[in-house]
Amino acid sequence: MSEFDDLQARLADFARRRDWEQFHNPKNLAAALTVEAGELLEIFQWLTPGQSAAVMDDPQLAAAVRDECADVLIYLARLADVLGVDLVAEANAKVDRNESRFPAPPEQST
Repeated sequence: MSEFDDLQARLADFARRRDWEQFHNPKNLAAALTVEAGELLEIFQWLTPGQSAAVMDDPQLAAAVRDECADVLIYLARLADVLGVDLVAEANAKVDRNESRFPAPPEQST
């Protein structure tokens, strides 16, 4: 079992013990995922590209970024679990397709 599988099991247990499974349907989880992604975006909304690249240098902003990234991952992991999607396998398959669609230029020899 991977760390990701362990996380999904922990999240499922967390929801079950609070009787939240009734709310963890695909529609609600997808909506919650979108809200959390929006909260992550809100941190960066008015920053310049340079400021956004340095966001982790500010302890308060860094903590907010970590929290929102965690929330996005939690809802995505929960949604995938409810739907039976193997996120790691699907992500690898998507990268494989993208490598075919967008081949890297040949490396230049020096």
